[in-house]
Amino acid sequence: MRSILRKVILATAFGAAVALAGNSAMAATRVNVPFNFKVAGATLPAGAYHIVHDSTSPFVTLRSLDSSESYTWLLTPGPDEGIKKIALKFDDRNGTHVLQSVQYGSLITPRIDKGKSLDIERESRGQ
Repeated sequence: MRSILRKVILATAFGAAVALAGNSAMAATRVNVPFNFKVAGATLPAGAYHIVHDSTSPFVTLRSLDSSESYTWLLTPGPDEGIKKIALKFDDRNGTHVLQSVQYGSLITPRIDKGKSLDIERESRGQ
């Protein structure tokens, strides 16, 4: 009986360790955007955001740290720069910044906003 109980406890502990290891595949990088910007027609305030990517899925999420706003996009192959670059790319449209893409390493979202492009790039390194 003790042997069975011990195996159940060890199996439970092993399962918890595997679950925790799986969660570590998700990485969140904090970025500070110094200006208001538009995403999908909504205006988001300047402030702190997390860029979240789970290495087991092809998606990236931009999540506000000050509100419940979050947006998720599909990542596709992008520039292979050999570095772990995480960047938000914006267009400046008459003083309004519009999010165009999110780069996560060598992966990038397709163009988010389909309007006329006047590309400027703003990078924020993880803090």
